[in-house]
Amino acid sequence: MSETNTEFKPSLSAFDATMIVAGSMIGSGIFIVSADITRNVGSAGWLVAVWLLTGFMTLTAALSYGELSAMFPKAGGQYVYLKESYNPLLGFLYGWSFFSVIQTGTIAAVGVAFSKFAGYFFPSLEMTDANILLQMGFLKIYPAQLLSIAIIILLTYINTKGVQGGKMIQSTFTITKLASLFGLIGFGFLLASKSSIWNANWENAWEMKTIATDGSTTPLFGVAILGAIAASMVGSIFSSDAWNNVTFIAGEIKNPKRNIGLSLFLGTLIVTVIYISANLMYLSVLPLNEIANAPADRVAVAASNVIFGNIGTYVIAVMIMISTFGCNNGLILAGARVYYTMAKDGLFFKKAGTLNKNAVPAWALWAQCVVAALLCLSGRYGDLLDMVSFIVVIFYILTIIGIFILRKQRPELERPYKAFGYPVLPAIYILMGTCFCVLLIIYKPNFTWPGLIITLLGVPLYYLALRNQKTAS
Repeated sequence: MSETNTEFKPSLSAFDATMIVAGSMIGSGIFIVSADITRNVGSAGWLVAVWLLTGFMTLTAALSYGELSAMFPKAGGQYVYLKESYNPLLGFLYGWSFFSVIQTGTIAAVGVAFSKFAGYFFPSLEMTDANILLQMGFLKIYPAQLLSIAIIILLTYINTKGVQGGKMIQSTFTITKLASLFGLIGFGFLLASKSSIWNANWENAWEMKTIATDGSTTPLFGVAILGAIAASMVGSIFSSDAWNNVTFIAGEIKNPKRNIGLSLFLGTLIVTVIYISANLMYLSVLPLNEIANAPADRVAVAASNVIFGNIGTYVIAVMIMISTFGCNNGLILAGARVYYTMAKDGLFFKKAGTLNKNAVPAWALWAQCVVAALLCLSGRYGDLLDMVSFIVVIFYILTIIGIFILRKQRPELERPYKAFGYPVLPAIYILMGTCFCVLLIIYKPNFTWPGLIITLLGVPLYYLALRNQKTAS
């Protein structure tokens, strides 16, 4: 028998957990999304401010999650926190959204990003009409999508062989991409010391305006400024997401009551420093218009070409391939633990709640792989992720409100670590997150209602699962 009743084996150190936090956060976003942010806000000051706001929100949320991870140091993470703070239905709605779009869609998007940048070395991987393998109506199949699926299958297979292989890939690739990012930033600042671009970009640094593709600008005033900030933060929040993945694998972390909170803080801090530094570097080597209108939004490629010359494109392509490969490993490793815990609660396919002889949820890993592969083929993962940015932040808000609820309703629970800055910092996050969601509803409704529909589809599925539970018993 390949499946046994083994338990998760605590084999990940604080360092390993920190590498999972940082590695899961850094995919392809930091290399790309600053172009869209710059088009929305149109100034150096506001570009940096958007990343600072996102970094503050991410760090605050991570510090708050430390309390919950210490109270419930078991597999499942945010699903468990929502179930314990509210009820099983809310936990299930998170788990359903996580399985249908949030985690699987991110895995697909990161996988396709790997293949797109591999296209710099292998032109047949470029997603152009000349490279279409099959077309059925709106559905177009490219070699890049098939490579993305192959990478997802490979990483899934490695992770079914035990947590050690996934841990080694995660640590190796995360250390490599952190070092290469710091190197790129360092070379950029060295070059900038001989340039006047920095000073030009910081003239009128706080005049917010939109930048069109032809370089023309439109000033923004009043509440339109808030709308532009909210629209900009969709990209920066997506780039900074997945920091909570480490909470899903609590059952495999040594001394989880201490090490999960520590890894959340260190991992998010490292990534926040890198993201802000990278944007300061972009502003040092590229005029604002070139950031806003970088070809295919590839700001890092444009910056690298200035720093390294023609070879810069290939430097960034390699960096993004390393970054996305390591990122997907962390996402794949962590995501399956949520479905495992849901299955244990009778709210997911029963087989997802079993561990194989290597003490990992292999069935759940393969189920996640299938959905991510289908999303790769659909080509709609990017749209889906835009749609659920709103939902992701709502679940973060609800989870942090859960800290207040649990302190009042279950004061007897052991709390080895308490949320830093409680109640002020968690309350600030709740306020900022709520403002972000309200502004998206007003100014970018296409980012909100589809995500709500996807999430609410989980309600009938929840009651169906309950009925099946009763039938089975």
